Parts: sequence; structure tokens; C-alpha cells
Amino acid sequence: MPEDGTTASPARRPVPFRGGGFIVRPQRIVGSVGLIALVALWQLGSTRGWISPLMAPAPSEVIAALVVIAQDGTLATHLLASLGRIGGGWALGTLAGLAAGLAMGIFSLARAVGLPVVSALFPIPKIALLPLLILWFGIGEPSKVATIALGTFFPTVIATFSGVDGVPRSLIRMAQSFGVPPARIVWSIVLPGALPGILAGFRITASIALILVVAAEMIGAEYGIGAFILQAGNLMRTDQLLAGVVVLSILGLLVAGTLSWAERVLLRWR
Repeated sequence: MPEDGTTASPARRPVPFRGGGFIVRPQRIVGSVGLIALVALWQLGSTRGWISPLMAPAPSEVIAALVVIAQDGTLATHLLASLGRIGGGWALGTLAGLAAGLAMGIFSLARAVGLPVVSALFPIPKIALLPLLILWFGIGEPSKVATIALGTFFPTVIATFSGVDGVPRSLIRMAQSFGVPPARIVWSIVLPGALPGILAGFRITASIALILVVAAEMIGAEYGIGAFILQAGNLMRTDQLLAGVVVLSILGLLVAGTLSWAERVLLRWR
């Protein structure tokens, strides 16, 4: 106790930092190890006879089938057909969805007209419209491209509209008070603010495009990954069937990696 009779205050302990802000730390090694472990268990189960080779061939057999179709040109023929349909349909649906979403986010009239239409049509499974689109556009490429475009249009509209609607209105009012032209406000404030939501929507629409192209090709196509998978299933070639599934998984990973790179480049200001 001090000489003046006061009680000594206990030593202060340093307060731990609690402002991490839910920082996302990359865990690429963990994900790779988990995937490798899953494939290893699959290979072990096939080798020991726990898994029927007819139902699920070993990963080594799937890789061998993938090498065969890659060497004889089968993979390139089907993959190029699917990529052409995905590219055309996704581009059309995305451009139209961006235009509609921006209009709905900026203009009150477009929002009043567009929201009920999008809410009514979005829940309809787009692959269910393929027979109707075949009647309109024929059995060829336009019907498949239109199916993918419809499937990507509505999620793009919703993502763009939500992103624009989430831009702080105080920034827009501040720019208007300084006399900034409306076009400049949209380009410099609205679009950058809505870009994270738009890019998140692109991740969804890219996956939807992959799903729809496979479904459309299974219904009526001679070439394409979906047609290849259907043909392999009809012939009970499960090794080739799973090889086609692996190709789709690789496409999904490539798309996700490309979008992650785009986010790092376009969202550096965050």
C-alpha cells in the first residue's frame, strides 16, 4: 500500500486486438488436401472392391478415359460446341440483364414495371421452356443459346438492380449538388458501387449457364458435353460419363478462377 494510504491499482493488462473484421485468410492448401483425400478414398474403395466399377469406376480409369477422348479429338469437338453455346447465351443474357438492372435501379418507372415481371418470370425453370423455344427458333443452335440467355438474364437483372440500389444515396446527392452530369454520376459512382454485387451475380450466372447447356444438349444436340455424357450413359460407359463430369468441374474451376482474378483487378479500391 502506498504511504499516502491510497490503494494501489492493479497492473493493467494489454487489451487484445478485436478488430479483425472477419478477415478472410486463404486456405488453399486445406482445400487441395481435402480434394486429394477424397479422390484417394475413392481410388482405395475401387481397388478394394468396395465400390462397383460399373457404378463408379476408379479415378485412374476416369483419367484414362479422359486421356483417350482428348487424344482422338472427341473432347475438343464436344467442348468447342458447348463453349460456343455458353459464350453466346451468357453474353446475350448478361448484356440484356445489365441494361435492365441498371434501368430498374436508376429509374422509378423502370423499377415499377420491371420488378413484377422479373418476380413472375424468374422462378420458371428455363429448361422447361426449351420445347417452346424449339418451336420458335428450331432444333438448332438458336434455341439452346436462347435457353442459356434466359437463364442468365434474370439473375443478372436481380444482381445489378440490388447492387445499384445498395449504392449510398448520400454520394449521389453530393455529386448532384456539385453539378456533376447524370452520365458521369452513373459511370463514376453508381457502377463502381454496384460492381461487387454484379460480379457476385456473374458467379451465379456462369454456373447456371453450365447447367443449362448440359440439359439443353441432352434434349436435342449431336455435339456438346451434355450430348457426350448422355451417349456415354446410354452405352453404360461410366468411365467416359464421369470423364465428361470432370470436364464440367474443370470448366467451373476455370470460370471461378477467372472471376476471382477479375474481382482483384476491378475491386482494388476496396
